[in-house]
Amino acid sequence: MSIDRQLKLNRRLLHHYNRAGKAVIRKTELLKVGFNPKYFTHYSKNRKGDVYLFCYEFGFLEKQENGKPKYVLVQWQYYMDT
Repeated sequence: MSIDRQLKLNRRLLHHYNRAGKAVIRKTELLKVGFNPKYFTHYSKNRKGDVYLFCYEFGFLEKQENGKPKYVLVQWQYYMDT
């Protein structure tokens, strides 16, 4: 799969699973439908030092919750550029 196709697929999946602007999903669930976290367009670091990786305007952050890997999904906000 080309890089451009994978980026577009990643964006589409992040958008699909993040309708509300912020969501949490099991990592395995997202990987199962074709998401590849190695492909992203840019990143944003928050004040806590967490680095969100973005596919266009949709971002993700890997976290451990109850010992299980999950992704926190977000949508880009204007304050993330600062």
